[in-house]
Amino acid sequence: MKDFDGRKRVVIESVSPEIDSGLFAVKRVIGEEVVVRADVFVDGHDEVSAFLLCRKAGEKKWKESPMTALANDRWEGSFAVHEAGLHYYTVMGRVDHFRTWQKDLEKKFGAGQNLSVALMTGSQIVDKASRRAEGEDAVRLAEYSRNLAAERNQEKAYSVALGEELSRLMEDYPLRDYDSFYIRDLPLIVDREKALFSTWYELFPRSTSSNPNSHGTFKDCGRLLPEIARMGFDVLYFPPIHPIGRTNRKGKNNSPVSDPHSPGSPWAIGAEEGGHKSVHPALGTMEDFKELVRLAAEAGLEVALDIAFQCSPDHPYVREHPEWFNWRPDGTIQFAENPPKKYEDIVPFDFECAEWRALWEELKSVVFFWIEKGVRIFRVDNPHTKPFPFWDWLIPEVKKVQPGVIFLAEAFTRPKVMYRLAIGGFTQSYTYFTWRTTKQEITGYLEELTMSRAREFFRPNFWPNTPDILHEYLQYGERPAFMVRLVLAATLSSNYGIYGPAFEVMAGEAFPGREEYMDSEKYEIRNWERKKPGNLNDFIARVNKIRRENPALHSTWNVRFFDTDNEHILFYVKSTPDFSNVLFVVVNLDPFHKQSGRVRVPLHHLGISAGSPYLVQDLLSDDKFIWQGEWNYVELDPGLLPAYIFRVKSRLRREQDFDYFM
Repeated sequence: MKDFDGRKRVVIESVSPEIDSGLFAVKRVIGEEVVVRADVFVDGHDEVSAFLLCRKAGEKKWKESPMTALANDRWEGSFAVHEAGLHYYTVMGRVDHFRTWQKDLEKKFGAGQNLSVALMTGSQIVDKASRRAEGEDAVRLAEYSRNLAAERNQEKAYSVALGEELSRLMEDYPLRDYDSFYIRDLPLIVDREKALFSTWYELFPRSTSSNPNSHGTFKDCGRLLPEIARMGFDVLYFPPIHPIGRTNRKGKNNSPVSDPHSPGSPWAIGAEEGGHKSVHPALGTMEDFKELVRLAAEAGLEVALDIAFQCSPDHPYVREHPEWFNWRPDGTIQFAENPPKKYEDIVPFDFECAEWRALWEELKSVVFFWIEKGVRIFRVDNPHTKPFPFWDWLIPEVKKVQPGVIFLAEAFTRPKVMYRLAIGGFTQSYTYFTWRTTKQEITGYLEELTMSRAREFFRPNFWPNTPDILHEYLQYGERPAFMVRLVLAATLSSNYGIYGPAFEVMAGEAFPGREEYMDSEKYEIRNWERKKPGNLNDFIARVNKIRRENPALHSTWNVRFFDTDNEHILFYVKSTPDFSNVLFVVVNLDPFHKQSGRVRVPLHHLGISAGSPYLVQDLLSDDKFIWQGEWNYVELDPGLLPAYIFRVKSRLRREQDFDYFM
């Protein structure tokens, strides 16, 4: 109780956002606003002021801004963040004796009571403020104090007491001795803009050779950069590029038997040529990789690497650090299993080993090794199979040195586990989008991501396909299905990606009854016919151009769904906060049949009067339509174009209920 001061009377509670009592950080990107709400109140009838405080880690001085009273003792304030890294915010409350005095004075004056004693009380309050002030302000406050005590004309004194200048001066020099602060400073991680808006293209470098009988190289990848950039991608993601083990090497289609020509799975990391800090010799040299990173940057692309903290039985770690692995009673090393599945070519680390600290440090050094080579984005394989405390430690350790590093969590697992990884620091996360195909599934899932507490820490990255997942919607829906899923991923989420070549050529052949590619590129080199007639390259480029040019698509949090009279038609609106960019997205979820119906436009929220016509332009086809009123007719033939992305052109009001969309 040594530092307890009972004169600090303001109660501050129910602060939001706050993750697990401040144990973990809320997330934003540079330029985003942080809106904070809190219950702030005091005993009795005194007036209270609430303030939002923020600072960057390492700074001692708080930046202070007043909060606005809502209803029922709830307050709101906001601040924008302009620098990446760790920040803090909190809430401060203050009993405002001067405003309390003003409020009581108004009541007494209105009741016709004598104000002489009340004015002397006010004079004392102002006199104390004059002693805290400096320069001309101190002089003016002292003068106000004298006048309030000496003024015999109550009406004139009342006017002075409630005057604008005196009120402003008193706000500038408050009594801070009894300010109350929220019980904790709340952490905030600020990432660079690409954490919120990015467009990923996944590519296996070994499948990039123009010669169908050759292993691709980093130089071959460089040849593809112009086309990938033309399609509008800004992140080029490579699965593991390290040497691949030979022991228990998997063959075609995950066969436990391989032939001498089987390249193996890139996720079976490590061989006599090296481990996590080496590149596969067939891909080229480390200098070749660094040159590719440079060329990609010139083309507007960042190279993202897969971080898979696992080994093949041939990894140097197994020989040099056997204590980092599990050994079975028969003396053999424990390979990875997810019964009944077996991954004999992969051995996991034992994170419960006695030398866990040395293991953690070594894995951290792997990340920094690739950062030194120019990589700032990592897709992390199966992070949910490693301890949460490891990620809680590793990611902040990296961000302390390189705050711009982005970590994407590839964890298709239970919701609470996925959320916990995001809470612990992962910048972006894979999602269940791949399996959400109906109208009800899509709307329910997006509302969960954007309207629950998850939006404070979980940044979704939508993928219609991955090398591991080929949903039956794509297996059977052919070209319209690929177009539908692309539009949905690219417009619902501000971060999205595709497993590139397979998506471009609409590869849909899978094992019967399974969501796995036939002849999976994970186990063999595929020479994709990227210029195959009818490919989706131009359509992908069009969609990504729309994304770049429309700021409404640069956020995930602003999506709102509206009614249609056809369950196969999905209709949603995305807008910038000032409504300068408004998009209507209409999608036919049925890849086999033409669907038509009416969509209900939120006229009131967009500031469009009910009787006024407005122009909508489809950015996919450039077709223009004049709409009027709430309900408007649409028709979508999946054989032609299964979606519209309308940009609204109308005299929209700029001052609206922004909370409705943001």
